[in-house]
Amino acid sequence: MIQLHDVDLKLLRVFATIVKCGGFSAAQAALNAGQSTISEQMSHLETRLGVKLCQRGRSGFRLTEQGVAIHEATQRLLSAVETFCMDADVLKQRISGKLNLGIIDSTLTDRASPLPRATQRFVSRGHDVHLSVYVGTPAELEERVLDNRLHLAIGHFPARIPGLDYSPLYQEALGLYCGRHHPLFASNLTGQALHEAIAASRIAVRGYMQQYDLDVLGVSKAAATVDNIEALAILVISGAYIGLLPAHVAEQWVSTREMRHLPIFRDQLESQFDVITRRGAAPPILSAFLEDLTACSGGLTKG
Repeated sequence: MIQLHDVDLKLLRVFATIVKCGGFSAAQAALNAGQSTISEQMSHLETRLGVKLCQRGRSGFRLTEQGVAIHEATQRLLSAVETFCMDADVLKQRISGKLNLGIIDSTLTDRASPLPRATQRFVSRGHDVHLSVYVGTPAELEERVLDNRLHLAIGHFPARIPGLDYSPLYQEALGLYCGRHHPLFASNLTGQALHEAIAASRIAVRGYMQQYDLDVLGVSKAAATVDNIEALAILVISGAYIGLLPAHVAEQWVSTREMRHLPIFRDQLESQFDVITRRGAAPPILSAFLEDLTACSGGLTKG
């Protein structure tokens, strides 16, 4: 059995950084070390572990099968070390460490989001915390919270995965939009005629909310699928597609007449944002941030 020492943890952190950066050359800035030094450290780690971790050369950087397994184990180990350090800090009556937060894209302009206010409140308390923010799809965020790479994530999560807690956070206003070059942009159609014209149009949907988008629009299939809001906005602006967009995202293009809001809903359409955490006891750093998030959102309720 391999006995781990401080130097091994250091080398494993170097290995994790190389994988994150995608190679030795790309990791030089992050590690503040030259390529020869990084190569020497990796050779030392491979010798300590007794396995070949990666292939590097003219064909590029890639992990071996053993390297993939060691990288996954390294992520778990470093997460456990970080959790231990945070738990030990509780004994010193202070919160410190690294808080890993995940969000979906294109939420910055939403005034309803409590995240900016909660972050300011959390940081102003003087915690010795390094905040790491990851932007990803809902499926990626759920996976990263489940395997402890993220402490929490905020976004749309239409499914419910065992092992995670889902708490409603706030509502995002949505609308149906077309681009300036779409036939409906200059149309005066209303009521049933407008609904029929929409059903006959090419519709782009969010892949992670596909069934929701289709059901809301009353259509059976989509002509395009995207995994982020920016991609959806590009398709709508092209004039070839129509789609549901957050109102705060579309606002900038509506104001310049690059887009038009199609008024097919009687009431304001809203989509729920949840905050997700891993089920079980929360580390102090997460509990502290959730307290501030709750204060800025009006309260969290587990769904």
